[in-house]
Amino acid sequence: MQPGQGGYGQQPYPGPGPKRRRGPLIAVLAVLAVLLLGGAAAYWVSGRDEPSAGGTATGATAPTAGASEPDDPVATTPAPASSTDPRFVQAGQCVRNEGGTGQPKLVITECGAKTYQVLRRIDGATSGKKDAEAKCAKVAGYTDWYFFDSDLDTLDFVLCLKQR
Repeated sequence: MQPGQGGYGQQPYPGPGPKRRRGPLIAVLAVLAVLLLGGAAAYWVSGRDEPSAGGTATGATAPTAGASEPDDPVATTPAPASSTDPRFVQAGQCVRNEGGTGQPKLVITECGAKTYQVLRRIDGATSGKKDAEAKCAKVAGYTDWYFFDSDLDTLDFVLCLKQR
């Protein structure tokens, strides 16, 4: 008799057991990884103040010396009491920079010293600093610019500003 076949007084050797199936375990781990990465991405996006905001409220270049000031400044309209978010600012209103030059944070405010009057608001897709500078170069009297660039181009805008 050969070993493993049993006989008098001997126990048979255990053979290879049933094959383990790892497919369900791998599927569960893959689903957990996707959920974890998706949750981390959602947390990162929701924790940002302004997605992809850029531009500057203080560091833009001034217009050329030949640019003229408008004869009749746009009337100042107070900001809606419910919001100070610059996404809702209109031409004629004023904003204040509560952030730094590297990461400006504009809020709608009453016009006064150390504020910026919005000379023109240009809605639509923007590609960044150079695009904002080019758009505001056509606005007489601007001293600074600000742009908001989001993933959804219909929310993008450029503000051509005049420091007061």
